[in-house]
Formats: sequence, C-alpha cells, structure tokens
Amino acid sequence: MPRPDTGDRFDDDDYPAYTVGAAAEMVGTTPAFLRALGQAKLIEPLRSEGGHRRYSRYQLRIAARARELVDQGTPIESACRIIILEDQLEEALRINEELRGSEPPG
Repeated sequence: MPRPDTGDRFDDDDYPAYTVGAAAEMVGTTPAFLRALGQAKLIEPLRSEGGHRRYSRYQLRIAARARELVDQGTPIESACRIIILEDQLEEALRINEELRGSEPPG
C-alpha cells in the first residue's frame, strides 16, 4: 500500500497537527487554558473542516511559555502581553542582525 504524501508537514512548525486535547496534554494544561489564550489573541488555532481547533508546534511553544508565566503568578493577560513583546523583540533583533550582515565593510 502506498504511503500518503505528507510533504514536509511533520517538519513544519506551523502545520496545525494537534487537537485541543492533545495540545493541552503536551503543554500540561487544560483545553480551557488554550481557549483563553485564543480569546486573548495570543494564539489563534486553525479550524478543521469540522470546526475543531488545531494547533501547531509553534503555537504549543507559545502556550507553554504562557503557562510558565501564569504558573509563576503572572495574570494571563499580562503573560500574553509579555510574550507578544518578547516575540517583537526577537524579530527586531533578527532584522537588526540581518541588516548588520548586509552592511558593506568600512
């Protein structure tokens, strides 16, 4: 029997491979916590054809960071804002490094 063509989906950090139950288990939290992150607009899971939430590995890493902050006593809204700012800083540093690499010597 031929194997289905999965392309690089299993290697794709953005591929929505995980159901809400599996995602919650992997992060060590509850589906309600993941829904709260969605309501806070930190992560927006894709929806399957049946309307079920599906999460990517990238989103699970963000959810795990949020859980870490909340476990330390940070309110969920503040945790979401911290993560957004951390992500923006990381992107700015990446762009800065790219621009520095493209500068002519001198």
